[in-house]
Amino acid sequence: MKRFLFTTTIAATLVVALVTTNTSCVKVNFDETQVIDTTGTGGGNVPTTLQGRIDNSLTLPKGKYTLRGFVYVGSGATLTFAAGSVILAATDVKTALIIEVGGKLIADGTASEPIVFTSDKAVGQRTPGDWGGISICGAAPTNRPLSPAPVTEGGSNRTYGGTNPNDNSGVLRYVRIEFAGITAENNSELNGLTLYAVGSGTVIDYVQTGYCGDDGFEFFGGTVNAKHLVSFATGDDDFDFDFGFSGRIQYAVSLRDKYSDDDAANGIECDNDGTGTSATPVTKPILSNFTLIGPYDTTGTAANGSKHGFGNRWRRASRFVLRNSIMLGFKDGGFELTSNETISDYYTNNLSEFKNNMVHAYKDPYKIGSNPANTTGVTVDQIKTKAEADGTTTLATRDDAQLTDPFNLNNPNFVPKTGSPALTGANYSGLDAFFTTGTFRGAFASENNWLTGWSNFNPQNTVY
Repeated sequence: MKRFLFTTTIAATLVVALVTTNTSCVKVNFDETQVIDTTGTGGGNVPTTLQGRIDNSLTLPKGKYTLRGFVYVGSGATLTFAAGSVILAATDVKTALIIEVGGKLIADGTASEPIVFTSDKAVGQRTPGDWGGISICGAAPTNRPLSPAPVTEGGSNRTYGGTNPNDNSGVLRYVRIEFAGITAENNSELNGLTLYAVGSGTVIDYVQTGYCGDDGFEFFGGTVNAKHLVSFATGDDDFDFDFGFSGRIQYAVSLRDKYSDDDAANGIECDNDGTGTSATPVTKPILSNFTLIGPYDTTGTAANGSKHGFGNRWRRASRFVLRNSIMLGFKDGGFELTSNETISDYYTNNLSEFKNNMVHAYKDPYKIGSNPANTTGVTVDQIKTKAEADGTTTLATRDDAQLTDPFNLNNPNFVPKTGSPALTGANYSGLDAFFTTGTFRGAFASENNWLTGWSNFNPQNTVY
C-alpha cells in the first residue's frame, strides 16, 4: 500500500497539524525530523510514524503507531496514547522513547485495553533487545551532582535529576513493554522501563516488561512510587535500584526464563552507586509484597542459564526495606548481602529491614558476598537467625510455598493454594499508608489475581 509521509525538506522549523482528536501541534525540526503518516489510508491500518523530537503536546487516538529511531519528548510537551493502542518499535534502526526532564508520557490503558509497546517484527521473529524501551527523565533528587548533571545511558545522552521530589512525568497504567532492552555500550544499557530521577507525582501502576535484553525495570534515583509491576523473562535484573532511589513499591512479580540471561541476573539488585560510596541520599527502596520466581530447573543448576543469580542482592553501601515477599528457585541464593556497609546497616545498625518473607534457593537461601571481603564479623548463620526472628520463613523446597503454578513460563499462576504459608504471616508495622495491608505474603491473595486481562506471558506468539 502506498503511504504519503510529510517530512521536512528545508532547514527550517515547521509546524504540522495532525488529523487526530488533538488540536495541538508538533514541532518538526530539520535535524531531528518528526515524520507523521496522516493519510489513514486503508481504514486506519497504516500506522503513524513518530520520529525525532516532539516539542508540542500530542494526543493520539486508539490505533497502531510506529516509533523510529530515538524519539524525544521535550520539556513542556506531553505525548499521550489512548487505551488499546499498540506502538511498534522499528528494528531496522536503534529505537527508543525518551521523555526529557519537564516532558510527560501519558499511557493510561485499562485492564481490557492495555497499551502495548513492542517490536515491529512478525510473530516468531521477535527477540530480546529488538529496541531500547522507554526512558523517563525527571527532576527528583539523586545522589549524583547536578553540575554537571548526570546523563542517561545507552547513547540517549539526556540530563536528569533535580530538587523536586514531587516531580510529575506522567502516567503509565496498564502498559506492556516487550522485547526491549539493549546493552548499547559497556556498562551503558537501555532497559525495558528506565526511570531517571522520576518524582512521586508520576503514576506507575500495572506495568509489565517482557523479554527485555537488559533489566526489566531500573530506577536511577528519584522518589517515584509504583504498584502492580511485572518483569518477565529478562536478560539481566528484574528490578534494579541505584543513585539514591527512595520510592515505595507494592505488588510486584518476576518470572525468569532459564534460557534468558545476558548478565549476572537477579530478581532485585541494589547499589548506592557504582563504586559503593556514601553519597546521599542513600539508595533505600521500600518494598512489600514481591513474588520473585527464579528459572525453572529441577536440578538447580540452570545449565541453560549459567548467569542466573540471586532472589535479591543488596550491595555497594545500599540500604533497603523488603517485607512480606516471596523468593523461590534462584540458582545461587535467595537473600545476599555484599559490602561491609550494606551488611552492617542491616545486621548491626538496623537501617535496613528484611522481614516476614519466604526464602528458597537451590544453593544458599542466605549468603554474604565475597567481593569485597566481609570484615564485619557477621556470619551467614547470624543473617539467617535475624531474618527468621523477624518473621521470615526459610523453605526447604520451592514447592513448600504452595503457589498454584509459578514456574509455568507461558501461563503462570502465582496465587497461593489453599493452605499455603503465603496466605498468612504478613506484617505492615512501621510502613506508611501507601501500603495496602493484608495477611498474605507475596504479590497475590487467593481471591485476587491482578494479572487477569492485561498481562501477556506469550508475547512471541501474539499478533498485533
